[in-house]
Amino acid sequence: VQRILDHSRRHGRSTRAVAEEFLNRRWPDLVRWHRWLAHARDPKETGRITLYHGWESGMDNSPRWDRAYANVVPGTDLPPYRRADTSIISDPTQRPSDREYDRYLWLVEQMRRANYDDFQLTSVMSFAVEDVFVSAIFALACEVLADIGEEYKQPHADVRELHGWADRFRKGVVATTDERTGAAKDYDVRLQRWISTETLAMFAPLISGGLPRHAERALLNTFEGPRFCGHPDLRYALPPSTSPVAKDFRSREYWRGPVWPVMSWLFSWAFARRGWAERSYMLRAEGLRQASDGSFAEYYEPFTGAPLGSMQQSWTAASVLDWLG
Repeated sequence: VQRILDHSRRHGRSTRAVAEEFLNRRWPDLVRWHRWLAHARDPKETGRITLYHGWESGMDNSPRWDRAYANVVPGTDLPPYRRADTSIISDPTQRPSDREYDRYLWLVEQMRRANYDDFQLTSVMSFAVEDVFVSAIFALACEVLADIGEEYKQPHADVRELHGWADRFRKGVVATTDERTGAAKDYDVRLQRWISTETLAMFAPLISGGLPRHAERALLNTFEGPRFCGHPDLRYALPPSTSPVAKDFRSREYWRGPVWPVMSWLFSWAFARRGWAERSYMLRAEGLRQASDGSFAEYYEPFTGAPLGSMQQSWTAASVLDWLG
């Protein structure tokens, strides 16, 4: 929404009027969506959003979820299904296994049988994890929407509520972090244990802010160092989804290693917002170099730069268009 409004400012009065009409029409829906996440997915007000499926994070088979998925036992009455992803991408090294998909679809079935009732999900779902990365994005989204609300004179009560959620979730993210390294952790609600992985999730506080200065510097050093963007064998200095030195790293397998342009864009955008112009510019420059092959791939092999997944991905194209804009 902020990008729509920013764009409209550069294109004359009539374009601005259309954008502002869009904001006024959709503002109540946007606030309701944020309110639902804040209430239904953080009922205990920990400042962290609970997910009932790894799919909800977007990082389907990340090592973050390995232990939580292991706790999911598909029932014998799992309805039959046919995978569509493998008809598009035939290379099995790029995709989750059938066994993993059984667990994914069983979680969907559990949700369906509970009629997607927020209260029931808290007790019936086999998978329940407080996702620190989604929580960081949510904190930032609340902050951005509150800023928009102030600038465009939306209801004061909504703006206050949004600022309150931004503060709560920022604190919730920081509460998970290691005091020395600044690295953030997810929390497995079912197993009642913290999840520490060398994945992009550990950098959640760089998105939301709130870390003490020394911890933030340490976390930035990790992000830019040899465990992530500064690994000497990377084709482009962009953040792989899982650290190349982690035991769970798989260079071609979805969220277990490949570089995702949409994640490079997110960090570049967040860094620019936080005033880290040079860091933002470097990610943008490397992201555009990666995209120069014209494939607009879903994700890329981090060492060779080979395009992987489906090609001509709209969110990859959107990231490139935003960088170029």
